[in-house]
Amino acid sequence: MPISIKSEKEIELMRESGRILAKVLDEIIGMIAPGISTLDIDKKCNEIIKGYDCIPSFLNYNGFPASICVSINKEVVHGIPNKSRILRGGDIVSLDCGVIYKGFHSDAARTVAVGDITKDAGRLIEVTEQSFYEGIKFARAGHHLNEISEAIQKYVEEHGYSIVRELVGHGIGRNLHEEPQIPNFAQKRRGPRLEAGMTLAIEPMVNAGRYDVYWEDDDWTVVTDDGSLSAHYENTILITNGDPELFTLSKG
Repeated sequence: MPISIKSEKEIELMRESGRILAKVLDEIIGMIAPGISTLDIDKKCNEIIKGYDCIPSFLNYNGFPASICVSINKEVVHGIPNKSRILRGGDIVSLDCGVIYKGFHSDAARTVAVGDITKDAGRLIEVTEQSFYEGIKFARAGHHLNEISEAIQKYVEEHGYSIVRELVGHGIGRNLHEEPQIPNFAQKRRGPRLEAGMTLAIEPMVNAGRYDVYWEDDDWTVVTDDGSLSAHYENTILITNGDPELFTLSKG
């Protein structure tokens, strides 16, 4: 499948989808505190998304039963909300969410602290976020996809962490997952040449220990093989002839 180039009208719809998602995540992050369940988070997320007359991208996607993925500590991604999973002070929690606005998806993730966390946990979150920004320095027309991947891996490994291999970013638009796949680690080939109008979801997943992961029995929740902490950061972006536009970044 070729990588789709979005029209101006499609870009505007994706821009609005991303703007709404940024607001959803801001509200969800604002409720994160010790004592709430991951199911509480999901219920609130679903309510907020529907309040914007949008559809949750994740709900029932390939059978996923919730509107948001909530992954705690060693959980890398795809944690299923559950009333018995209670956030505790010192946890880190990854929130991964998407919305559909007038047929167009946006996708973003943040890892945040629950109360006071260790300095090491805070550093993992910071490095994961910054690795995204290191990668998108190359997210502009004329560069190749692998330049993004290389930059993310280099930054993560320079800081003593490892980048997950089994999960990657992706194109996005009318479908939640479109071409191309976007690894967060270097490939042997340069990958496709980036063109203005491409829309991508770039999402480093960074482990404090080894990069190995496994799927739990629910076939969704991905956890670190060695039990180390993991963090996740993602935005939906637009490739332009200059700096990329970040659709899902809060405007403050």
